Amino acid sequence: MSGGEPAAAGAPATGGACAQLKLIRAGDLSAATAQTSGMIRAAAISGELTGARSLWMGRTELLPGVNSGDHHHGESETGIYVVAGAPVFVCRDLATGELIRLETKPGDYVWVPPHVPHREENPSPDEVAVVVIARSTQEAIVVNLDGL
Repeated sequence: MSGGEPAAAGAPATGGACAQLKLIRAGDLSAATAQTSGMIRAAAISGELTGARSLWMGRTELLPGVNSGDHHHGESETGIYVVAGAPVFVCRDLATGELIRLETKPGDYVWVPPHVPHREENPSPDEVAVVVIARSTQEAIVVNLDGL
């Protein structure tokens, strides 16, 4: 098989850099990560779990009818992919002081710049909102706040 051809289905990865890949199954995520009230965060890719040096990635669930606490992620940029539900991301416009509400649906992405206070809300009375999060720092920085 040449370098550009995929391995046969079920064939184990062997040799070179591919042997360094790590598979993290859904059931292997770790709740031993920074938390914010109202949210259930689980780490998938972190220094502790995989040896990652500059990336943190995980899953967050927001139960029906729940709002998270206000928080920011320090120096970390955060990319969010909406998997399920219709979470709302809330922040304050620095110029006007008004609250801005980003209403999302599955397949949407949200970028959160460093140090921007925000919260997640799940307006659904019966559906869990699930998002996948990637951060530009290996540490899952979470600074919980008293308000936006």
